[in-house]
This record gives sequence, structure tokens and C-alpha cells, in this order.
Amino acid sequence: MSPTVYKRIPAAVILVGAIGLGGCASKSYVREQIAPVSQRVDALESRLQETDGTAKAALAEAQAASGQAQNNGQRLDQLNGRVDGMEQRMQAQEKRGKRPRN
Repeated sequence: MSPTVYKRIPAAVILVGAIGLGGCASKSYVREQIAPVSQRVDALESRLQETDGTAKAALAEAQAASGQAQNNGQRLDQLNGRVDGMEQRMQAQEKRGKRPRN
């Protein structure tokens, strides 16, 4: 045999192996292989929905707390104004020499 024939033998073996091993997978084989992955995806989707619900609930609570904090800040501003007014009145009375009533 010539040296070129020896070079072509491995290529022929690879070609025959590729043709013999190649082919389409059956539907049942594909379903068997996909089933575990599909189950994991379903479980992850479920967890994602739970997490999304928790995040939305936390956002709603945070927004409510923010609104309450704003209301509290407004009330504090009003009270500060009243306290400042009372302090001014007390200082004015002290300048006049009068003592505030108890």
C-alpha cells in the first residue's frame, strides 16, 4: 500500500463513525433529557414569583412609611413654629419684667 492510503484511513474511519453515530434524537429521548431542566425552571419561576411578591409588599410598606414620615415631619414643623412663638412671647414678657402665669 502507498503512503497516501495510510493517510486516508483515519479520515475514512472518522467519516464512517460520524455517519453511523449521527442521526436525529427521538422525541421521547429529548423529553427525557429536557424533563429535569424543565422541572428546575418551573421551580425557579415559582421562587421568582414569590420573591417578586415579597419585593412588591416591601415596596408598598416602604412607601407607606415614607408617607408617614412626611406627615410626622410636617407635624414637627408645626410644633416647632408653636414652640418658637411661645419662646418669643416668654422673652417679651421677661423684657417687660413680668413673670409668666403658671
